[in-house]
Amino acid sequence: MIRALDPILDRWRLTALLASAGMLAIAHGFQTFGELAPCTLCLRQREVYWAAAGVALAGMILTRLQGGARFRPAFNLVLGLIFLVGTAVAVYHAGAEWKWWPGPSACASSGGAVSLDAMSGLLAGQAITAPACDTAPWVFLGLSMAGWNAVISLILAALSLAAAAYERGKR
Repeated sequence: MIRALDPILDRWRLTALLASAGMLAIAHGFQTFGELAPCTLCLRQREVYWAAAGVALAGMILTRLQGGARFRPAFNLVLGLIFLVGTAVAVYHAGAEWKWWPGPSACASSGGAVSLDAMSGLLAGQAITAPACDTAPWVFLGLSMAGWNAVISLILAALSLAAAAYERGKR
């Protein structure tokens, strides 16, 4: 294994927690400052990071307890599986955006936005449509936010599995 990764792998649960918090902060930043309302699949991708953060935090606490160190590889393996689920959700979302397959029927609306006008319309009894999952509102270097999320989730999954192997090798 690459020795330069040892400090990261040795503290993987903390790194996974910080990475998950960072991804959630970025998503909320796009929503708040970029006024890009999240669609249903965007929210599913956020749920994955919330789950990973919870597992990482639990792992940080429980592995510090007496006898808990033996569970380090298991927590890292679970984190790897969570990030693989995140990769699958993000790939599905990106594929729906690029029209490779249909997205969920709940996402096939014409996009909405977070704004005061939308809120005042809701108060006036008007229906507000949810943002569409099959439209990429932001693309950078040929990848949408969902595409970048797939790449990052896959990297986090690979590092989680490497951390599990690293922890097993330390025994």
